[in-house]
Amino acid sequence: MTATLSAPQSIESWLGGEAEDLLTYQAKVSQQLLHLPGPDSVDRIFAQSDRNPQVLRSLQQLYSHGRLANTGYLSILPVDQGIEHSAGASFAPNPMYFDPENIIKLALEGGCNAVATTLGVLGIVSRKYAHRIPFIVKINHNELLTYPNQFDQIMFASVEQAWNLGAVAVGATIYFGSDQSTRQIQEVSRAFARAHELGMATILWCYLRNSAFKQDKDYHVAADLTGQANHLGVTIEADIIKQKLPENNNGYNAVAQASGKSYGKTSDRVYSELTTDHPIDLTRYQVLNCYSGRAGLINSGGASGKSDFAEAIRTAVINKRAGGSGLISGRKTFQRPFDEGIKLFHAIQDVYLSSEVTIA
Repeated sequence: MTATLSAPQSIESWLGGEAEDLLTYQAKVSQQLLHLPGPDSVDRIFAQSDRNPQVLRSLQQLYSHGRLANTGYLSILPVDQGIEHSAGASFAPNPMYFDPENIIKLALEGGCNAVATTLGVLGIVSRKYAHRIPFIVKINHNELLTYPNQFDQIMFASVEQAWNLGAVAVGATIYFGSDQSTRQIQEVSRAFARAHELGMATILWCYLRNSAFKQDKDYHVAADLTGQANHLGVTIEADIIKQKLPENNNGYNAVAQASGKSYGKTSDRVYSELTTDHPIDLTRYQVLNCYSGRAGLINSGGASGKSDFAEAIRTAVINKRAGGSGLISGRKTFQRPFDEGIKLFHAIQDVYLSSEVTIA
């Protein structure tokens, strides 16, 4: 963990040498093609959809809580790492988070819109906190106790259990590109349909998983492949898409070249007219694939390290300027002292509250 911070720094100082480029860059694809976040996002976008009034109410609850309330942006604490990465690996750096109540307290003190975590964590404290902060139940997970380790998202909870403990939304992961993706798509599609019937919103972790995506670069974070994963996610009516920040592009071609076989289908125009190597353009392509921003794109914060504040603020700036809807930050916040976790959340939220960080 890093040392305790002193005086807060400006957004520009956290961005360092990238500040001018990230804060002034004009995106290749015009923002005029996007449905941008705003105080009226639920009225403007979801009220025109097939979502029932209870879902609209749940979405409004998400967008109306915390420091970013009524801005159209989201700051969410996700803590499913106790299963996804094991409790020991996740909580040993800060053992207070073995106690579920401290997870909820961090989200509350951090000014988050919601907390996304497991059925067990939310269930054990639901009567104390379900009315104080929106709950998002993560209903499937990849566990790492089976030997040998396997990588497959399996259902841990039902939509009805999430509704019973007072959740306003359910979350799930699909490993697009994996051998198990067909089953996962079908399972999650059914779960999301049921969640909407019961009046809950839906959030999809649209992750890629296949060893073929690791070539000269890690194309699990390629804009073209993650963009298509996003498009599949909104197809099963995910209201919000969680995706890793893109770091490269042209994953389709890389996989085809490595395998010596054709793979998927794309267009040269994706690379010549819709994207460049700039991170804002790569992220805007992810937004485009979320029905041009009708479904909000929230990017993940990534693993904890020595430069958590700078990395998180950089991600927030890129997401906001690309037309995204916020950040979902876990390990960078709960794997550090409680007060520092709060400061990190506030620093991220300040990016979305700043009028100086504009849409590119």
